[in-house]
Amino acid sequence: MSRILVSGIGLISSIGTSKEENHLSLKSGICGMRKPEFLETIHASRLVFGEVKLSTPQLKELLKASEKGITRTTLLALKAFEEALLDSKINPEQHSDRSTAFINASTVGGMSQTDEMYHDANSQSGGSEFIGTYDFASSAVYIQERYKLQGLVNTINTACSSSANAIMYGARLIKQGKAKRAIVGGTDSLSKFTVNGFNSLGILSPEFCKPFDETRKGLNLGEGAAYLVLEKEEDCAGKTIYAEVSGYCNSNDSFHASSLSETGEGPYLAMKGALETAGLKAADIDFINAHGTATENNDLVESRAMMRIFDKVPPFLSTKANTGHTLGAAGAIEAVYSILSLYHNELYPALNFNTPINETKLIPVKRYEQKNIRHVLSNSFGFGGNCTSLVFSKA
Repeated sequence: MSRILVSGIGLISSIGTSKEENHLSLKSGICGMRKPEFLETIHASRLVFGEVKLSTPQLKELLKASEKGITRTTLLALKAFEEALLDSKINPEQHSDRSTAFINASTVGGMSQTDEMYHDANSQSGGSEFIGTYDFASSAVYIQERYKLQGLVNTINTACSSSANAIMYGARLIKQGKAKRAIVGGTDSLSKFTVNGFNSLGILSPEFCKPFDETRKGLNLGEGAAYLVLEKEEDCAGKTIYAEVSGYCNSNDSFHASSLSETGEGPYLAMKGALETAGLKAADIDFINAHGTATENNDLVESRAMMRIFDKVPPFLSTKANTGHTLGAAGAIEAVYSILSLYHNELYPALNFNTPINETKLIPVKRYEQKNIRHVLSNSFGFGGNCTSLVFSKA
């Protein structure tokens, strides 16, 4: 069976509006968290967010996207999608071919415009322009129509593992002969809906988040989008090859609606299964981009699971300290960061870390360094115990 390779990348986050800007920010240890400039929320004075540094009107102008009902979630998706197509040298005939699949992921979707829709419903007899784009699949539908996509189009919503599952699904479609290429990833924007929801859980930190630190106080929310172009090796002639998608696994421990089991059964099974799919031993992994939400439950449980898998835990960190937790987009954004580490043979510094967790004593990467990297593991764990791990290997 042909290897499944990554031939294109598109990315936008709070630390950059392209993969090049994101790469430079990771190397430089840039934190994208700040008081919100565009998001209107009563929590603006006490919380920081990983907000993309382009306003919605700026994104509309940049992308020439002014249709009624278009949401910030879709605009972020469009920016990253266009970069991925250009990077992979996919022409209109190819992306509109029936053999090209588009697998999107989102949890916020059009809910980013909840307040606008509510306002319109109370002030306009004709309804709101955002009714038709309110669901989480609206971004995929918009891109499908704009680019005249004729192949399989789907949207995945499994909370924070959504876009990692999109990557896994796209790779499996190609392996099973159901698609020649797949554009896979996810998008989510900041919104009152999710800020208020996470605030009600009591897991938002008033400070910059501290993944894997004993004094961590919770997560910061962020926004962004990322897409990868996956193709068979024989179809990648003349293209930049970033990595091989060598392993993947999804597990569901169904322990709790918003917490992982104390033993980390879901994360453990996801990592174990991804290694088995890739045909690798734990010792083969050179770097882990951890889920690392900086919440009390996740970081301790993920640490326990890593210690179950690895005799010696390899270098690891969570890039959520750079971007915030981008929810449905996190799996794809962090997969790209994992691939950048692999492609450039680099380890990026963990931000805001000072004191290891007492029980585990694990210490993430402290500073930027060059390192020969062959295989990386990227973890994405969602609500309900939906856990996915991906393995990317040197191509």
